[in-house]
Amino acid sequence: MLELIVISTLNGVLYGMLLFLMASGLTVIFSMLGVLNFAHASFYMLGAFFGFQISHWFGFWPALLIAPLLVGAIGAAVERYGLRQVHKNGHVAELLFTFGLAFAIEEVVQIIWGKSPVDFRVPEALDFPAFTIFSTNYPAFKMFMLAVSILIFIALLVVLKKTRYGLIVQAALTHPNMVGHLGHNVGRIFMLVFGVGTALAAVAGVIAGPALVTQSNMAGLLGPILFVVVVVGGLGSLPGAFLASLLIGLVQTFAVSMNGSLAELFGPLSPDLAASWLSDIWNVTIAQIAPIMPYLLLVLILIFRPMGLLGTRES
Repeated sequence: MLELIVISTLNGVLYGMLLFLMASGLTVIFSMLGVLNFAHASFYMLGAFFGFQISHWFGFWPALLIAPLLVGAIGAAVERYGLRQVHKNGHVAELLFTFGLAFAIEEVVQIIWGKSPVDFRVPEALDFPAFTIFSTNYPAFKMFMLAVSILIFIALLVVLKKTRYGLIVQAALTHPNMVGHLGHNVGRIFMLVFGVGTALAAVAGVIAGPALVTQSNMAGLLGPILFVVVVVGGLGSLPGAFLASLLIGLVQTFAVSMNGSLAELFGPLSPDLAASWLSDIWNVTIAQIAPIMPYLLLVLILIFRPMGLLGTRES
């Protein structure tokens, strides 16, 4: 039992921090610009493929620097020449724009790299077990992912809460005219914030690419869970996203490790009900419903606390 708790907790924290690494950029964009970017997971995918290609040419470490810069530049261009024009027509138009952008990016990725997974490998410098617990080896690369996630969380909090630039960015969202009269270029601030948010998604893509499978449908697989994280944490709340990421990671990891079912808890059904549809539900294990646990948590949060765990916005 102790081994199950320790291993599941460690795996849950690792998975949760990976989720936060992916969701941090989405949270920054929403908290600063009020834009729910449906294409955020596509920028994450773009970062993974850029990372694969650049690491193939120059190595992993240059890729970790160059790929986010390229994706951030693309994100800034999207805000400047696309989203800013669409913004005049309201939030629905923004959602539809980012929704269409996600499909466009996926098609471009399939045209260039194809539909099959690419061979994006862990760098040799981190390809070894960091430590062993209960005969389970933990790769050094996952510890690297954990360290980067914590570093990004602390850096974002410091920049947004403690620096002059962070205060200007927050003021530009609530009082754009006043910030403009003080001599700041509000449009450029919004463009940079969107670029930084997409660059954070690319950082997650470069780091998660070797650990997960880098393929053209990876955005569709992870996109929904990212929105669960930001909604459960509270739209626009960075500490909320951090807390929700850990919570979802732990809940899903512990659920996967449990084989309990109603049949195991209360015994088998009577012979009259054994052949009915109730028998299928009765024998479903917790591990089988683990993939839908985050969405069940989302439903409960929306019912009992619509603003999320640490959020202040109602929608």
